[in-house]
Amino acid sequence: MKKLLFIFCFSGLFFNGKAQDIPSYSFEELEEKIITESEERALVVNFWATWCAPCIKELPYFESLTEAYAPDKLKVLLVSLDMDKERAVKFKEKKKLQSDVAYLDEVDFNKWIDKISPDWSGAIPATLMISPEGNSSFYEGEFTKEELYEQVKRFFNKTD
Repeated sequence: MKKLLFIFCFSGLFFNGKAQDIPSYSFEELEEKIITESEERALVVNFWATWCAPCIKELPYFESLTEAYAPDKLKVLLVSLDMDKERAVKFKEKKKLQSDVAYLDEVDFNKWIDKISPDWSGAIPATLMISPEGNSSFYEGEFTKEELYEQVKRFFNKTD
């Protein structure tokens, strides 16, 4: 009986141990996704990495937004800028992130940062908010939960 229990537990670890993948995008593909998603609803795009302590600190606030708003009203897209995609995949699984997570597979950040915002120095965390009408607002730096909710409320109410 102990032998069967051991085999059952071991096989469960083996088959369930594979991390769930996240989609990888070139910048052009990500840009197209952002445009398409923002035409359908308000979109909040957060750029983060697993090595960025302020990014990790504020991720639960973005997760809270995903839970607080109906999916047809507001969507949160978490874009990992990690150099190693597997770190982002494992982090997503470990933290059980419910927001959409994407991996930006671009090594030349200077090629696309200005396309997100000419105001972006390249530091993370960074957040882009886009209304269905095409208005956008960019924020560089860490949010508290209250600041994030206030910015979301102010930006999307202003653009309604």
